Amino acid sequence: MKMMVLRSMLYVPGNNMRMIHKACKLNADAVILDLEDAVPIDDKETARIFIRDSIEMLKNSGATVFVRVNSLSTGLTQEDLEYAIRKGLDGIMLPKCESSSDVIELENMISKLERNRGIESGSIAIMPLIETTRGVLNAYEIASSSKRIVAIGFGAVDFTRELGTSPSKEGIEILYARSHIAISARAANILSIDTPWTDIMDMNGLIEDAKMARRLGFNGKMLIHPKQINPINEIFTPSSEEIEFAKKIVEEFEKAQKMGLGAISIEGMMIDIANYRQAKQLLTLVKLIRERESKRR
Repeated sequence: MKMMVLRSMLYVPGNNMRMIHKACKLNADAVILDLEDAVPIDDKETARIFIRDSIEMLKNSGATVFVRVNSLSTGLTQEDLEYAIRKGLDGIMLPKCESSSDVIELENMISKLERNRGIESGSIAIMPLIETTRGVLNAYEIASSSKRIVAIGFGAVDFTRELGTSPSKEGIEILYARSHIAISARAANILSIDTPWTDIMDMNGLIEDAKMARRLGFNGKMLIHPKQINPINEIFTPSSEEIEFAKKIVEEFEKAQKMGLGAISIEGMMIDIANYRQAKQLLTLVKLIRERESKRR
């Protein structure tokens, strides 16, 4: 799958057309149209119709568009996909994902709908959402189970509920799960997206939590309120200092390679091929961010 910019992924209830229209004017990298937790059972059908009719509008606004379907255990996933799978959709988020078999089952559903609707095969991405202890333990298995997977996400609320605790602002109870998910994603060469910060009044808490997520290796964060978008985009965007240092690494290492050197020193740091690749990856991300932001102006 093509690399995506997913610093900020904003949940929007699928049954709220006013909020969907508002999302077209926001600066989130991705909009997650939600058919799961945000939508009562009696509103599922309305939400499916709204989502079906909104994907093209959101795509035209420059957003990356995901739909969070209901989990496979509900028996609602197939019907959700019947409405969601259409041209313009970027990806499906699968909640409560616990194993590679869950991913494969979803992939088969998507592939059949792509064929039936004349959509390019394999063009719709999958983002498994890991929210259970079993899912955490199987994170790498999940992350590496399909070429469609662009990222795995972490949902702390359901995870801690299963543990018999609840998320704290310090985040001690989810530290292992976050670390394991971020490492598993990196090993599978995909992105990892952190759990939402649920206290929308505590902006300082959001910022500190997001900084910790980035230090742990996450590439972005799921959001539940528009005012969380700008600080999250800023935190998950490389700083000007990081960009300039990455450029220096690339330039100097490429010169060294031409001279047959495998490692060099820059500003007292030993730089080898791994640092070079990391710098190239950072510069690619910056390029994609700038392209995305130019589309949404």
